[in-house]
Amino acid sequence: MLILTIESSCDETSAAVIRGGWEILSNAVASQIPVHRRYGGVVPELASRNHIRDVHTVLEEALEEAGVELGEIEGIGVTVGPGLVGSLLVGIETAKGLAYGLGCPCVGLNHLEGHLTAVLLDTGQEVPEFPYVGLIVSGGHTDLYVVRGLGDYELLGRTRDDAAGEAFDKVAKMLGLPYPGGVVIDELSEEGDPKAVEFPRPMWTRENLDFSFSGLKTAVARHLEEEGLLRGQDLKDLCASFQEAVVDVLVMKGLHACESRGLKRWVISGGVACNRRLREVAMARSAEAGVELFVAPPRLCTDNAAMLGPVAAAALREAEGCGFELKARATMPLGRGDRAVGARHR
Repeated sequence: MLILTIESSCDETSAAVIRGGWEILSNAVASQIPVHRRYGGVVPELASRNHIRDVHTVLEEALEEAGVELGEIEGIGVTVGPGLVGSLLVGIETAKGLAYGLGCPCVGLNHLEGHLTAVLLDTGQEVPEFPYVGLIVSGGHTDLYVVRGLGDYELLGRTRDDAAGEAFDKVAKMLGLPYPGGVVIDELSEEGDPKAVEFPRPMWTRENLDFSFSGLKTAVARHLEEEGLLRGQDLKDLCASFQEAVVDVLVMKGLHACESRGLKRWVISGGVACNRRLREVAMARSAEAGVELFVAPPRLCTDNAAMLGPVAAAALREAEGCGFELKARATMPLGRGDRAVGARHR
């Protein structure tokens, strides 16, 4: 089955062609980083306008790269939430129109489910068996789940305030660094001392698996009030120390989730999964704990349409119609403990 997937939940416009739900034939992505950089973060109105501009281009690129004609597409999957409503609407209405014209089924997909299962795509690397613990770490989400199968998720914990990626971007802005800040902090940290500044490890407890990063962000602000705006090695040391605090918490909570559920496999996904130090520390501590770690290639960690392949295939097996009932959802629960079970295409 040839599946076209479309992702436009935030500031990347993406389309992909997937065969059978696992084989990536193409994955075209148009990034809006240059558009939002001058504002230090995503501006929703600009994001939706740029999706309108880019969506047809990425569709054409995805079809051309895959070497298929639009008429060969047998099903369409599109992100319907969670995300920016204006951005989501661009992808949803495009998918509806294509499905109607092709006479093929169209299903709405949960953005988070795509992140959780992107590691299952055929990229030439080993993939985890079910069940596994899944940690989503991005600008909008820091969530822990047990993934028992496609459509079967149990929420274990989530951030109570800022997501980890959001904290990276806000700290970078405090430091006068360009957007997106997480990438810049990661680069500067390579030459910094992670023990130079003693930052707190927020919610450093095994009593629950929730996260909180607003206090750490405040600690950085207070340090800057005392020391002033940093340059040179001092800036690199602060970046490394802040990053280490975030990484310590993420890895500790993820491995504790594995221990508490008796699982020996876990997955890190989302944009922050590209972070060099997070991958390095998670790999080392997982090996010490006797737990297998799986992380998708970086191109499948940031927002992209190919990550929707496995869940789109599962949803299309049950789908009928062109998806005219699909609506954008700013929030979209996923999994037991989150007031819904496998909200794949409802």
